[in-house]
Amino acid sequence: MIKNQNLLAAASLFFLCALGSTASFAQQKKTTTPPTTAAPAAATPPAAPKKEGIKPFAEVITAKAKTKSGLFKTHRLDDKWYFEIPDSILNREMLVVTRLAKVPSGVKVGNQQYGGEQLNEQVWQWERRGKQIFIRVPSYAVRAEENTDMYQSVKNSNLSTILASFDIKAYNKDTTGVVIDVTDFYNGDILAIGASDALRKAYKTTVYDNTRSYIDTIKTYPLNIEVGTAKTYRSAESPIDNSIGAVTFEFNTSMLLLPKTPVKPRFMDARVGFFGQSQIDFGTDAQKSERTVYIHRWNLVPKDTVAYKRGELVEPVKPIVIYIDPATPKKWVPYLIAGINDWQKAFEAAGFKNAIIGKEAPTPQQDPEFSVDDSRYSVVRYFASDIQNAYGPHVSDPRTGQILETHIGWYHNVMSLLRNWFFVQTAAINPEARKAKFSDAQMGELIRFVSSHEIGHTLGLPHNFGSSYAYPVDSLRSKAFTDKYATAPSIMDYARFNYVAQPGDGVVRMYPGIGEYDKWAVKWGYTWFPGNLTAQQEKDKLDVWTKEKAGNPMYFYGRQGNAYDPRDQSEDLGDNAMKASGYGIANLKRILPNVEKWTFEKGKDFSNLSEIYGEIVGQFNRYMGHVTYNVGGLYENFKTYDQAGAVYKYLDKAKQKEAITFLNQQLFTTPLWLINSEQLNKFDNGAMLTRIKGVQTSTINNIFTSSRLLRMLDNEAKNGATAYTIPELFTDLRGTIFAAGRPDAFKRNLQRGYIDRLGSLMVDAPAPQGLPPGFTFTPVNVSVTDIRPLVRAELKTLLATAKARGVAGDANIKAHYEDLAVRINDILDPKK
Repeated sequence: MIKNQNLLAAASLFFLCALGSTASFAQQKKTTTPPTTAAPAAATPPAAPKKEGIKPFAEVITAKAKTKSGLFKTHRLDDKWYFEIPDSILNREMLVVTRLAKVPSGVKVGNQQYGGEQLNEQVWQWERRGKQIFIRVPSYAVRAEENTDMYQSVKNSNLSTILASFDIKAYNKDTTGVVIDVTDFYNGDILAIGASDALRKAYKTTVYDNTRSYIDTIKTYPLNIEVGTAKTYRSAESPIDNSIGAVTFEFNTSMLLLPKTPVKPRFMDARVGFFGQSQIDFGTDAQKSERTVYIHRWNLVPKDTVAYKRGELVEPVKPIVIYIDPATPKKWVPYLIAGINDWQKAFEAAGFKNAIIGKEAPTPQQDPEFSVDDSRYSVVRYFASDIQNAYGPHVSDPRTGQILETHIGWYHNVMSLLRNWFFVQTAAINPEARKAKFSDAQMGELIRFVSSHEIGHTLGLPHNFGSSYAYPVDSLRSKAFTDKYATAPSIMDYARFNYVAQPGDGVVRMYPGIGEYDKWAVKWGYTWFPGNLTAQQEKDKLDVWTKEKAGNPMYFYGRQGNAYDPRDQSEDLGDNAMKASGYGIANLKRILPNVEKWTFEKGKDFSNLSEIYGEIVGQFNRYMGHVTYNVGGLYENFKTYDQAGAVYKYLDKAKQKEAITFLNQQLFTTPLWLINSEQLNKFDNGAMLTRIKGVQTSTINNIFTSSRLLRMLDNEAKNGATAYTIPELFTDLRGTIFAAGRPDAFKRNLQRGYIDRLGSLMVDAPAPQGLPPGFTFTPVNVSVTDIRPLVRAELKTLLATAKARGVAGDANIKAHYEDLAVRINDILDPKK
C-alpha cells in the first residue's frame, strides 16, 4: 500500500501448489437434509409445507419479481430481497468479506478511512434445520488433521456459532432449494456486515437507524454474491457535521464460494516475506499445541509436469489474470498492464512462463457477462478520488491460504503523491522532475512502478522494509550499479526514488523494479514440487534453500512493523542512514531555491509552491527519522536452531553516536537553509518557527521514547562499556541544544520542547494504542526502571544551567530561562 505517511501501512493494510488435500480441518461434517415433503421435479409443491407456514413458490416470488441467476438466485420484490438457496450449496463453506465502499470525509480510524478497506472476514455455512435456515460461522483458529487422535476432541471443542436464522418462505419450483427473505438481515445492525467497533466508538454511535438505511444492490455471479448497503448510525460525533446527529457509511459484503476440496498449504518461514494466517494445531507430533502458519499464494500447477521437472519453463494450468477496470483513463492502461506483466520474470524463477497476465477489460460487446464485481475476475479498480493512495489486497482461503481473487484499489490522486515525492527526491539530478506537471510518459512510468508494487501484495508478498539496506550508499551514486540493480533488491520495499545520487553522477534509474529478492521470494513460494510431497516435506526442502541465502543482504527480509531494527524502515535508501540522509539534504538545498521557477504556472496562485515547500520539510523530517532509528537500534535476524549466531544484536556505540552527531549538526543546529524568505513571503503567514519546531520536537520525542531508552538500559546491562548509555546520550545532546551563547527563537523553542519531553517521562503513560497489526515495540513500565532517576538527574543539571543563565541577557533571554526553571521545578515537584 502506498500512503503519504512515514509509518506504514498495510498495507495500507495485505499460497499454493494443488496436489490434493493433505489435511481436513476439524469441524462437524454435515449432510444436506432433503425437504421432508419433497415432490417430484415438475409437480406442484404439496399442501403440507403451506400448512406449516411454507407457501407455494409462486405466492412468495410473484411474476413481479426481478430475478437474477448465480451462486444463489436472487429475487427482488419492491423493497424485499430473497435468496433462493439450492440444496447443493447448503453446508458449503463461503468466505464473507465486508469492506467500506464509501465513507464520509473526515473519517480517520486507523486502516478504516478509505473506500475499499476491509472491516471483517468470516466463513459462513448456510445450514438447513427443519423449517429454518441458519448461518453458521466455523472457525479455523484451531485445527487437527482428520487422521490424528486429536481430531474428534478438537471437533468437539470447536462448535460453529450461529450468526443468523431465517424462516423458509417457500421451496423453489422443483423443490431442489429453499427461498428465504434476507432483507432484515442485510438491512439490520449486524456487526459482521456493518460498522466496526472502532468506527462506532470513534463516532460515539448510539442507535442504528434503519429508517435511514437500505440495501442498494445485490448482485449474484456463479461463485459469489455482492451486497451493497448504506447504513446510518445516530452519532454524537459526526465526522462532517454534529448538527446532523448521524453518520452514514456504505458497505460491500462479498460472499465467495470456497473450493470444495482445499488445496495443499505451504508453511510460512519468518525469514522469507509472505502474508499468512495462523492456527493452533493439535494434530502435530509435538508434545504441545503448536501454532502453524500458512502463506498466501495462488494455486499454480504446471500444464506439462514432465517438462517442468526437466527444468523447462511451463505455463500454469490456470494463470493469474488481472483485468484493468473499464473506468480507467485509457492513457494509463498500458502502464498498469506493464506493471502486472513485470512479475512474469519473477515467476520464471519458479519455473513458470506467462504465469501472470495483465489485460484490458473486455467491452460489453466482447463479453456481456464480464463484471468487475464478479469474483471470477481479478481487477484493478480505478477510483475517481482525491485520496493519495493505492492498495493491493487479496482474498484467500482461510483453510489453506490459497489466494482466490484480488480487487486492487487505484485512486486517481495517487498521481499527486508520485509527483510530489518524485520532485523533492530527484529534481536535483533529473530535469524531467522539474515541472509542475509531468509528461504522460514520465507519469506513466511512475504508475507502472506503483502498479508492480501493489501487484506484489496480491501475490502474497508483504512489504520488505529491509531490502534497500543491502546496497552501500555510494553504490547508489554509480550509474553502472543502478542501471543493473536499481535502488533496492525488492520492489516491495518503500525505496521510493534515488535521493542519494548527486549532480554529475550520471544516474538515470531512479526507483526499483522486480529485483533479486522478489524473484527469490516467488521461487520460494510458488515452486511446484513433484512427487505429491506433504506440506512438511516441502518445508524441509525450502529450509535448505533459505539457509543457502542466509547472510546475503540481497535476500534479507525485514518485516514491516519492526520498531527497533534500523534496516527495516520506510522510504530509506542504503546501508547508512546518516550518509544517505546527508546526500539527500544536499539535494534538498539545491532544489529549494528553484521551487518557484520549476513549479511556475502562468495565472496560477502559489499553491504549488506552498505544497512543494511542505514536501521538502516533510522529506527533511523523514531523514531525521531514518537517522533516529539507529539510537538504541537492535538488529533482528530470524534463525533456526541449526543456524549459528545471534538473532538479536545491538548496534555498535560508534554507529549510535554517529546518529546523534548527525542530528546535532543537521537539525538541532537550526537548519537555516529552510528559511528562504523570498519564497516564504509568497505563501507563509508566519508559520516558519512552527515548521522547524515541529521537526525538532518530533525528533526529540522519537529519541526519548520509553522503548528506545529501555533498550539502551538493556544494552548497558548486557554489554557494559561497549554500550551507548543514556547519560552519554544526555551529554551529547545537551552540548548542542543548550550550547553556550544567546539562543535565538528557534533554539528557545527547541529547549522548551526538550524539557517538556523529559517531563513526560516522569508521568505514567498508557501503553501504545492503535498500533497496526504486526507492529512491534519494546514494552516498558518507566516507573520501575532507571529511566526516571536518570531523567531526574538530567533535569536538575538543566535547572542549574537555566538559573545560571537567567541572571544576564536581554528581556527575552531572562524570561526564557526563568520559564525553563519554572517548567523544570513543576516537573520535579508537581505538588508545589
